[in-house]
Amino acid sequence: MENKKQWNVAIVGATGAVGQKILEFLEEQEFPANTVKLLSSSRSAGKKVTFKDTELTVEEAGPESFSDIDIAFFSAGGSVSKKLVPEAVKRGAVVIDNTSAFRMDKDVPLVVPEVNENVLENHQGVIANPNCSTIQMVVALNPIKKAFGLSRLIVSTYQAVSGAGLEAEEELVQQTKQYLNGEEMTASILPAGSDKKHYPIAFNALPQIDVFQDNGYTAEEMKMINETKKIMDAASLPVAATCVRLPVFTSHAESVYIETEKSGVSTSDLADVLQTGEGVILEDDPKTQTYPTPLSAESKKEVFVGRVRKDLDNDKGFHLWVVSDNLVKGAAWNTVQIAQSLVKNNLLKK
Repeated sequence: MENKKQWNVAIVGATGAVGQKILEFLEEQEFPANTVKLLSSSRSAGKKVTFKDTELTVEEAGPESFSDIDIAFFSAGGSVSKKLVPEAVKRGAVVIDNTSAFRMDKDVPLVVPEVNENVLENHQGVIANPNCSTIQMVVALNPIKKAFGLSRLIVSTYQAVSGAGLEAEEELVQQTKQYLNGEEMTASILPAGSDKKHYPIAFNALPQIDVFQDNGYTAEEMKMINETKKIMDAASLPVAATCVRLPVFTSHAESVYIETEKSGVSTSDLADVLQTGEGVILEDDPKTQTYPTPLSAESKKEVFVGRVRKDLDNDKGFHLWVVSDNLVKGAAWNTVQIAQSLVKNNLLKK
């Protein structure tokens, strides 16, 4: 990186899946960190984690944890962020928050670097990392929007259980064993831990992610709708979403229908711009059955697109299949990319 300064870094939620990935990417990318402070709840405080061959001790997060921090990554849940992010900012840290706590705040940039890195210039100490399913979709659609415009967007998601946390993954394993042993499956996490009913996810598909809103959409669907409009700076773009949880451990898949503003666009035109899209890899050859899957996208940083085809009834309509690792590009990698952008553009203040 051009900027040779060293920065004091904190990770809140350091022992969680996303926190661990953030730490991994900071090391891999040789992020210019002077010190790295690992923070968590009291339950995880005291644990040892290795970073660059050095053993670090996880500390309990509190307001004073940020007194000497330049950049703080938050990935410990919305309630923690609402409580501690203002404290971190007050003490001079720039926060990149991985929860939904500040995403729709008009004064907080909601950032996917491949799409809207420029809005970082307006940050006031807090930057929001979008929802995992939103991130991969806007990365895929951004080159199309630039080239041909977008007039409509409808998405159906096929989301991995890791998006609901480690307990959901463990429940999938347990239910699979129960089903194969001819036992009754027990469910206490999905489709939403805080909701009244719970259904098995093993050998199943649940058309509910998060709780239902008054308009009949779930909170996850509304996140995709509202965040997409904000990131793409397209408040009037019609967006609809149906979010489904599948018994897959890692990587979200999405079936996306779009309508371009420009007419006369061919499938090959669309493929050409996707191939040049930043962070996008086109895997699309029906002759050889080439297309992305959750397994093939696992642990990779890119967004993969396949099954690109023109709608049979609408000249401006197209269908795409979009897949990406929800814990990598959908969370930790996008977060670290934001930090890299802040350093590159001198948007961190020492």
